[in-house]
Parts: sequence; structure tokens; C-alpha cells
Amino acid sequence: MVKDNSQFKIKILPPTISSLLNDDIDRQILSPLSCLREFETNWLLEFDLPMVNKKDIQITLDKNSISVEAKLKETYLEEKLGVKTKFEYFKKTITLPRKIDSNKTFAKFNKGRLTITIPKITSGHKIKIE
Repeated sequence: MVKDNSQFKIKILPPTISSLLNDDIDRQILSPLSCLREFETNWLLEFDLPMVNKKDIQITLDKNSISVEAKLKETYLEEKLGVKTKFEYFKKTITLPRKIDSNKTFAKFNKGRLTITIPKITSGHKIKIE
């Protein structure tokens, strides 16, 4: 299932495929800084993705996890203890809390910051007291 909200295409995969999508240091992939915050009606997931174009971001939503992969605009080189490593991608997979509404999830990218809003599924409603 592919959902297009005019900003990103979010692919929803069955668990068997997404379990293969793990971060792999041997593939020289950077893990971006991220933050998951809970609000009354939704979860807000933020990623710092500097040196990335919006068109090069891919978001994959599974039953209980979300993966973000982004190709860097240019190769990033890092040297530690005389060993040079080049990086071309950011990638991170985060396990999500249960009871989320994956069909209403949406993402926004602005100035190197990816924000994903994941609504909670609610089983009841508030009753106003008069």
C-alpha cells in the first residue's frame, strides 16, 4: 500500500519484508538524530537530515515500526584512527507504540528537519458535562 499526501510517499509493508530493513554499519549508513514525543492525540517523530533533498527521502511504515532512509546530497567522509569511511545515506528504524493510525500518518520536510505526525487510534470520546 502506498500513500501519497503530495509531500512524501509512505509505503506500508508486511512485517516479513520490513524485518529485513535493519541499520547496517557495514553498509556505511549514518544514523540520524531523532526524537519521538507523545501528545494527547498523536505521536510526533522528528529527524535531523542535513545535506538531504526532500526528493531523496523514503519513509516506510510497518505494523509497529517506521524506517526513514535518505540519500545525502554529497558523500560524507569521516576519518577515525587513520581509517577513512564514506557515507552516502542516513537510515534509522524506530519501533512505534501500539494503537497508531497508519492511514492518517503524514510527513513534512523543512530546512533539514523531517517531521512525521502519527495519529493515535482512540477507542472512545470525551463527554461534555453541562
